[in-house]
Amino acid sequence: MSPAATGALLGLVGGSALVYTLARTPIARRVTLADRIAPFLRDVPTNFEAARPITDRPGSTLLRPLAVDVVARLDRFLGGREALDRRLAQAGGRRSREQFRSRQLLAALLGALAGAALLALRLTFGIGPSPVTGAALVVVGAVGGVLLIDAELTRAIRSRETALIAEFPAVAELLALAVGAGESPRNALERVTRTSAGELAGELQRALADTRAGTPLVPALEQLAVRTRVAPISRFVDGLAIAVERGTPLADVLRAQASDVRESGKQALLEAGGRKEIAMMVPVVFCVLPVTVLFAAYPALASLTFTG
Repeated sequence: MSPAATGALLGLVGGSALVYTLARTPIARRVTLADRIAPFLRDVPTNFEAARPITDRPGSTLLRPLAVDVVARLDRFLGGREALDRRLAQAGGRRSREQFRSRQLLAALLGALAGAALLALRLTFGIGPSPVTGAALVVVGAVGGVLLIDAELTRAIRSRETALIAEFPAVAELLALAVGAGESPRNALERVTRTSAGELAGELQRALADTRAGTPLVPALEQLAVRTRVAPISRFVDGLAIAVERGTPLADVLRAQASDVRESGKQALLEAGGRKEIAMMVPVVFCVLPVTVLFAAYPALASLTFTG
């Protein structure tokens, strides 16, 4: 790297650090209400502090304000807080929005560093992509890291929805047995959640915890349907709400819903099998069939004699 380029890079890094330092001084920084009441609420951690436990390392103490600022700016830049909260709830609510944005920030930094490494090879040894291409790779790596974490969340949502649908028939039939034995819907839910495990049982336990906190049973179940956004569970909540409010028979409705979900699962398996069958034709046609024809035709081709 030439002395001019080295000086420009060092000046850029030093200037950025100086600007950030001046912006974080008490004179330039705007004091928020959270900053004013924070000394009196030391025992109550914020979301980011819950995601990143406070340690005694000096580096973590110094970098925490920078990480909080960057995560907040990334959240404002990407937007869609309500949609993100809804997707995180669909994925199980195991991470907060701040934790998810922190993972996106880390992935973006790693992607940008990968592109910067190629750019550094070009500037140092003269090999690798051009500076313009290297700068584009830095940007592409950062954007790719953000999109990669978002795609991971989408896969987690689909996996959880599949688990909820797979668990629903068994849970519905257990509820039907309990209701048919004379228990109320709430007591039936209590019994099923005590003897079951899985994603759906966990959601039912959360709904029952809301009822113990004072929420009526029907609104708590409606919140469950909003969190999961799975059609069979929404129908189950509607049927349970009607049974609680109007006193209609619930056991037959639950058995019918369990049967419908099993039939839809069989139909989905048949459709997936049809798609896989078409995909299996690719290696058969392009790999197995040419080799078979070659083995069949080779003896005949080897026995032929050609005269000039």
